[in-house]
Amino acid sequence: MQELVRTNDLVLLGAIEALFTSADIGHMVADQYMSAMEGYIGILPRRLLVVDEDAVRARRLLKEAGFGAALRDGD
Repeated sequence: MQELVRTNDLVLLGAIEALFTSADIGHMVADQYMSAMEGYIGILPRRLLVVDEDAVRARRLLKEAGFGAALRDGD
């Protein structure tokens, strides 16, 4: 799996998850429960991961949908 987005913005994560689900892109949000344990103060951002086979398509879809700025550096 490849990490595409790391953020504390729950609205952004929800929008990207909906986008990936509708495009049938395999994904998961990592660290969501760790973020809850630390009290939602922003120390541990959530990470959005996609399966390797869908990574190129997922990056392209994020850019086309206007979420390109949320991509991790180097993407």
